[in-house]
Amino acid sequence: MNHLAAQEREESSQDADKADAEPPANWAKLFSSEKFESTSGKSLAYRQMNPSTIADGERYPLVLFLHGAGERGQDNQAQLKHGLREFAARRDSFPAFVVAPQCPSGQTWSLISRNSDQQRLPADPYEPMSLCRELLDQLLEKLPIDPDRVYITGLSMGGYGTFDAATRWPELFAAAAPICGGGDDSAVAMEKLKSIPFWIVHGDNDRVIPVERSRQMVQGLKQAGVEPMYHELPGVGHDSWSAAYSNEAFFEWLFAQRRSR
Repeated sequence: MNHLAAQEREESSQDADKADAEPPANWAKLFSSEKFESTSGKSLAYRQMNPSTIADGERYPLVLFLHGAGERGQDNQAQLKHGLREFAARRDSFPAFVVAPQCPSGQTWSLISRNSDQQRLPADPYEPMSLCRELLDQLLEKLPIDPDRVYITGLSMGGYGTFDAATRWPELFAAAAPICGGGDDSAVAMEKLKSIPFWIVHGDNDRVIPVERSRQMVQGLKQAGVEPMYHELPGVGHDSWSAAYSNEAFFEWLFAQRRSR
C-alpha cells in the first residue's frame, strides 16, 4: 500500500543532521486568547498567532488548526499542547495567521465515528465545526488574509475534522493535512476533495484510530484521479503528529500551496 515508508526513513535520516526549529521560550504567548461570538448566541474560544510583522498592503496565509480529543475543554489553553509549538518555531520563516479553536468538552469536530468501517458525513456540520466556519468567514473579512492560501490541519479528532471541513467546503481550502484521522470515503465525497492537495500522515501501529481510516481516504482520492501525499509511519502508534509537525518538508509543502481559481 505504501511506497513512502522508505522515503520517511530517508527524510528522518536527513533531518537528523539538522537542528530542530526552536520557538522562543515564551512561544505560547504568541497565541493571543480570543473568543468568537456567533449571531446565534453560540461562542467558540480560540487562540491566534499573527505574523511577526504585517506589512501594509500585504496578505498572509491562514492556517486553521484542529486539536485532538484530549485537548477539549473551556480553558482555551489545552489546544496548545500539540503541534502549535512547531508553527511558532517557524513564524518568521512562514509568516501566517494560525488559528486554533478549542472544541468544548463532550463535543467533537466531526460526527463520523472512528469505529465505523463505512464513513459517511452527515448533511449538517456539528456545532463546533459550524462555528469554525463562521469564525473563518469573520477573520477573512477583518484580517489581511490571502483567500487563496487558507489551509487546514488537525490531529486525531482534528484529523477527522480536517477531512470533514474539506469535504463540506472544498472551495475554501488551498491544502489540507489530516494527521491520524479519517473521513467520508464515498465517491461523492471524493469528487469534492479531489481539488484539494492533501498531506496525510498515519502511524501503521495506531491502536486508537486504525491506519485503515487514512488508507481508505488515500485509496478514494486515488480512485478519483489524484495522488495525495501519504506518509505511513512504520512502527508508530497514535502519536504520528510529532513526526508530522517536525518535518520541515511539510511546512515547505503547505505554504507553497495556492487555491486554484
